[in-house]
Amino acid sequence: MKISDFQTKDVINIVDGKKLGQVSDLELDLRQGRIDSIVVPTSTRLFGMFGSGNDVVIPWRNIVKIGTDVVLVRLDDAKVYRLEDGEQHSGR
Repeated sequence: MKISDFQTKDVINIVDGKKLGQVSDLELDLRQGRIDSIVVPTSTRLFGMFGSGNDVVIPWRNIVKIGTDVVLVRLDDAKVYRLEDGEQHSGR
């Protein structure tokens, strides 16, 4: 699967049914050779460039299912996974 395949899928939180957005980036663990997390920009950003700069960083372990059109994730509290510019998220 290519990153461009991820970027066309909507990310849905199965806890509350909320659409979080679409994948904008992946965080990689180069030492382990695996995807560490997916990054979804918040709705306040426009085309990934303008806005508050907040992202939802979702650890790979929280992905429930990758379907044809959507990525289902389990986030009990999405605020825990928010990443401010340069700030570390709790998943590390």
